[in-house]
Amino acid sequence: MTDVAFNPQNENALVAWTTFLQAHASVIRRLESELESETGMSIADYDVLVTLARAGRTLRMSDLAERVVLSRSGMTRRVDRLEAAGLVERRDCATDRRGAFAHLTEAGLERLQQVGPVHLRGIERHFSSRLAPAELERLRSALSKVACVEP
Repeated sequence: MTDVAFNPQNENALVAWTTFLQAHASVIRRLESELESETGMSIADYDVLVTLARAGRTLRMSDLAERVVLSRSGMTRRVDRLEAAGLVERRDCATDRRGAFAHLTEAGLERLQQVGPVHLRGIERHFSSRLAPAELERLRSALSKVACVEP
């Protein structure tokens, strides 16, 4: 029986996978560090605010947990902290007593607009400036297939 991990047929896929993981971890660490030091906001909190903004400012808590990119774990505690800071408010669902919505407040939208340029500058510095436009498009296309996202 062959060891799958060392099968030469899998080598290209394993190298690509490892490179993807290393690149992701490296860029996220740098983005997180810059965002925290320059704005005091974690990248996971920023992710929640951006997700709400893109969704029209309100999402069911369960939908928010599914849509965030970086940290789905502890969503209730994260929203609790954002609510305490006045950036998000929880709203009851009129049709489902068990359901709740997270809503991006005006203060949350303003904070997102303040923090956004720092994050976008980091994306440019640590990611997009290192790739040619054609490479970015090929990467987007390839990763969309893996993520099952349409262009």
